[in-house]
Amino acid sequence: MRCLTIPLLAIAVATSASAQQQAATDRVGAGATSFSEGSNLPVERIGPDDLVGITVYDAPELTRTVHVDADGNIRLPMIQQHIKAAGLRPAELEEAISKVLIQDNVLVDPIVTVSVVEYRSRPITVAGAVRTPVTFQATGTVTLLEAITRAGGLTENAGSEILVSHPTSITDDKSITLTERMPAHALLSADDPAANYLLEAGDTVRVPEAGRFFVVGNVKHPGMFSMTDGSESSVLKALALSEGLDTYTGRMAYIYRLDGSGRKNEIPIEVKKILARKSPDVPLYANDMLYIPNSLGMRASAKALEIALGTGLGVAYLLLIYAR
Repeated sequence: MRCLTIPLLAIAVATSASAQQQAATDRVGAGATSFSEGSNLPVERIGPDDLVGITVYDAPELTRTVHVDADGNIRLPMIQQHIKAAGLRPAELEEAISKVLIQDNVLVDPIVTVSVVEYRSRPITVAGAVRTPVTFQATGTVTLLEAITRAGGLTENAGSEILVSHPTSITDDKSITLTERMPAHALLSADDPAANYLLEAGDTVRVPEAGRFFVVGNVKHPGMFSMTDGSESSVLKALALSEGLDTYTGRMAYIYRLDGSGRKNEIPIEVKKILARKSPDVPLYANDMLYIPNSLGMRASAKALEIALGTGLGVAYLLLIYAR
């Protein structure tokens, strides 16, 4: 008889627990429309401008979607004070709301559930030489490579570095921005796993375009060329890209370069000696223009250089500066 009593007692307890659980479920359904846990986003700290879903059981007048204001607070009906939400996780905000409901004598024993409907306070921006510049919300773990992938990858004229800016608060009134430089090759080749580090909310990823230089004058294919490998170019590289000198080329050539004050400097070079390896190669830097006159030594006008280069109004403006 004693052995039979124990199973019967277990069945009774299980039946009672099931009934209590069903009653609690009925209580939720009768009192409010709860937010689906399946639609909840990864748990992150709540910030200004986020949307949070608040469910208060048996209190449909308090159940709603609430916008977190710029100061990081939320407001609920029948509650005089603001409730601080920024910096809290959903479970912590549940406790804060319950405490206020009790303090203001709104409910005696509130049951509160908080879920994040939409994050708007965790932007990561990817801009510059990417195929599709984008701003998205950082929910969960976001790596640098994932951010670049979301932007469609790098364009053909992307530079050799990726810049990541982190906003850092010193005080409530002051903040600074720290910028890290990451070699694009190290990230994309996966040679250095540390290059694919984690991004945080508020970070900005910028991919500068590669430096450009111009080759005009007596060459077979004048034009604008990119320093896509990240290194400096040179006269020999420039001549190779422009497919070499045209006929009737003179002995001298000229590099036009702007200094820090915007003043144009003309650097004469003996291009024939460079080709014959009788003179060292000369480096070219971003925005340099290499001009190859003809054998008569005639200098082209700015208009002639523009026509020769044929790369549009933006470059024509640069040429006008160089030709002053």
